[in-house]
Amino acid sequence: MRSGNTLNPGRRASAVLLAACFLILAPASRAQLATLGPVTIGAGLRTDFTATEPNGGKNTDQFALDDLRLYVNGTVTENIKFMFNTDYNSITNTMQVLDGVGEFSFGPHVNIWAGRFLPPSDRANLNGPFYAHEWKEYTDGIQDGYPSVFQGRDNGVVWWGDFAKKIKVSVGGFDGGTVTGKKQVIGAARVQIDFWDPEEGYYLNSTYYGDKNLLAIGLAAQLQDGNTGSTGDFLLEKKVLNGGAFTIEAEVSDYNRLGGYNAAYSKSQGEYGLVSFLFPKVVPIGKLNGKFEILGKYAKADFTHGVGVPNYDQRTAEVNLNYVIKQFNARIQTFYEDFNYNRLKPDTWAAGIGLQLQI
Repeated sequence: MRSGNTLNPGRRASAVLLAACFLILAPASRAQLATLGPVTIGAGLRTDFTATEPNGGKNTDQFALDDLRLYVNGTVTENIKFMFNTDYNSITNTMQVLDGVGEFSFGPHVNIWAGRFLPPSDRANLNGPFYAHEWKEYTDGIQDGYPSVFQGRDNGVVWWGDFAKKIKVSVGGFDGGTVTGKKQVIGAARVQIDFWDPEEGYYLNSTYYGDKNLLAIGLAAQLQDGNTGSTGDFLLEKKVLNGGAFTIEAEVSDYNRLGGYNAAYSKSQGEYGLVSFLFPKVVPIGKLNGKFEILGKYAKADFTHGVGVPNYDQRTAEVNLNYVIKQFNARIQTFYEDFNYNRLKPDTWAAGIGLQLQI
């Protein structure tokens, strides 16, 4: 005798067959019917070895994983795109959200981004480490001293537009509480003029390795509760000798109670100049084919208005010898950097070699 909720083998087989037919013939769910637009996935790696020796201190040798990024970009509709990027935080040994952006594009004049991304700021911030020229960017007390959540980013919204392929303007509002502890919104704006070749898009490069003849001037400022940070940047790049490039880059900065490299000082100002030359000849090394580039940079930053601490200045000199295989997707950079301080910190030099790859 069987219980009332037990099927015999024949009925059990019929039930399974009926359920299978229902799943095959039933209409697909809304999620199943959805089709994704074009999606691109990429990755980036920056790693280096650095030997550091402070004056009168103990020298250190370190292998570092500087950045490990995953890139995801997709199209939702003709006018809406989605960007999601992550990066490795070497301090906490964790992956963090780099960019999370909804992009609305209605032509070159009207683009609206919302989420987490780089606010209007200096070129050094808008190119980031993967599209910077020198290897040891963001160590001079000048470049990208604006406040941020992570890697120069903040949460907010921006409008940006390109006009006549010569003028680039961006204006936005960003969360202040997460980066300064003050609840007031941070206003940010940038104006850039490209006198020669245009630069498309919102993010920038600090070199184009001879792909462009570029003469650009940019002014940026951020404001929160009467406190300001402002920068002016200059980039000249000229194609030379059928495959080479000559570059001059410069920036001035003034962080007035907003941003800066040292939280103990409410104000800092500085300037730097950079010169580079990309040799036109391709030089094989084993099975690699790349071009050599020499780069030199000098910077000076002053830190003032500290509480109970004396003012000081930092002077930074940097030299790179680079082997550029596939521009920003494959390059090897050797570097030497010398830091000199008039007080408080020991003079220090650092030298090493870095590798960058992107797919």
